[in-house]
Amino acid sequence: MGSVERGEETMKTCIYFVRHAHSVYTQEELKRPLSAEGARDAGRVTAKLKDKNIDVVCSSPYKRAIETVEGIASIHNLDIDIYENMKERMLSVEPVDDFPQAIRKVWGEPHFSFTGGESNHQAQKRGVQCFLNILEKYKGKNIVIGTHGNIMVLIMNHFEERYNLKFWKHLEMPDIYKMTFEGKVLVDVERVWG
Repeated sequence: MGSVERGEETMKTCIYFVRHAHSVYTQEELKRPLSAEGARDAGRVTAKLKDKNIDVVCSSPYKRAIETVEGIASIHNLDIDIYENMKERMLSVEPVDDFPQAIRKVWGEPHFSFTGGESNHQAQKRGVQCFLNILEKYKGKNIVIGTHGNIMVLIMNHFEERYNLKFWKHLEMPDIYKMTFEGKVLVDVERVWG
């Protein structure tokens, strides 16, 4: 134990970041539901996490994120805590002509934003603040957070720069990453999906 007194050890907190499953495309971001394929994969998410002693389930307010984690909440008889700032980053108010180019632009220039959209810097700042609040509130717990690809990777990038645009491009839908913290220090990341 060294010089650390018993009982003063830093508690480990495990956050299972869940990128939502495939959804039916609609322009209404908030209410976009999972597709039939997404609903099947949400069942696989539940199966992957059912034995992980989950204490808390949080989610973005978007329906597709909630639907992806509601099975795990149900198994553990937990409510889903909704966090507005876990929603996906707003890229632009109007649809962009070339989505891949637009994503490269915002990742390449962290302070750039399209009209009505969030820059990487803005989205990361609000996402990380929300994430740290969850980490503090549920210290020592096993937490599931249902969220979205871009905001998830922006938050992960705050802790380690290797979580970047290239990493985002290789995410699956859904996907699960377990982030283990001692206090607010990230000590391990493990992919749970696949």
